[in-house]
Amino acid sequence: MSDAYKKAGVDIDAGDRLIRAIGPLARATARPGADAALGGFGGLFDLKAAGFKDPILVSGTDGVGTKLKIAFETGLHQTIGIDLVAMCVNDVLAQGAEPLFFLDYFATGKLDEATAANVVAGIADGCALAGCALIGGETAEMPGMYDAGEYDLAGFCVGAAERDQLLPRKVEIGDVMIGLASSGAHSNGYSLIRKIAKDSGTSYDAPAPFDSAKTLGQALIAPTRIYVKSIMPLLNDTGVKAFAHITGGGLTDNTPRVLTDDLSPRYDEAALDLPPLFGWLKDAGGLSTEDMRRTFNCGIGGVLVCAPDIVEPTLATLKASGEDVRVIGDIVANNGNGA
Repeated sequence: MSDAYKKAGVDIDAGDRLIRAIGPLARATARPGADAALGGFGGLFDLKAAGFKDPILVSGTDGVGTKLKIAFETGLHQTIGIDLVAMCVNDVLAQGAEPLFFLDYFATGKLDEATAANVVAGIADGCALAGCALIGGETAEMPGMYDAGEYDLAGFCVGAAERDQLLPRKVEIGDVMIGLASSGAHSNGYSLIRKIAKDSGTSYDAPAPFDSAKTLGQALIAPTRIYVKSIMPLLNDTGVKAFAHITGGGLTDNTPRVLTDDLSPRYDEAALDLPPLFGWLKDAGGLSTEDMRRTFNCGIGGVLVCAPDIVEPTLATLKASGEDVRVIGDIVANNGNGA
């Protein structure tokens, strides 16, 4: 075989080896409706085999953003794939849909097989956490497009919901907001986080100013929490009205997305104390509360809106599934000034 393409910077053999290496990872995510085998020109999914009767398909796509820069600088690539999956499946979940399958796109200037395998292993781990199948993807080697050691990631998820179980349902005045704790900054606000770290003179291999048991890099690379398996069992209850995934725009912009224009969220300020990471970001960055809540999740990765009469059993179920949850406010009439 001619090595002309390899001399131009693209190693087809390395790509083939990577596919063989990640094949078992994909097969481990198989679920009803998909065998999660790789290698074809397209991935297949059988909705009937998955048990749906009158499904609506829900799709989502996203990336990881500049959190990747921290992975490059620290060499911590093992969980960045979980972030990629989480950003897509949590969005699909917000429509009441069960994530069914996932595809990824990994692009780099020169393929490092070990790094790529670590990233895809994280993607497979994320799919397992979400209960969806990794049925395909694309690895692109593009010399000159990326600096040495760098790559980019994008993901695409398809889920489904029975027609009568889509979210949001009719949210009303008096409904209650339950906050699900985040695992950290998730995958938003990292351009500002990196600037704050640089301006403060704190290196990623130094102890985190807010947690001496970890380096700053380890604390910041913590993967986005996936809420699918905790939230999905609740959706059969009509008292569960909505779920907001708190991403870019924070609580300020995301919770209103599941409300009609005549409603607003009213937060209990005592329930929104900042976890140590966000307290450090606020102080070190000289940020206002408004800036914090529109940039970061501030410790709340998801907001579940439910009827008042099911708050206590819902809290108990979420706690039993491993979530750190608390009531963070209620729904009121929009006073005309927005959320």
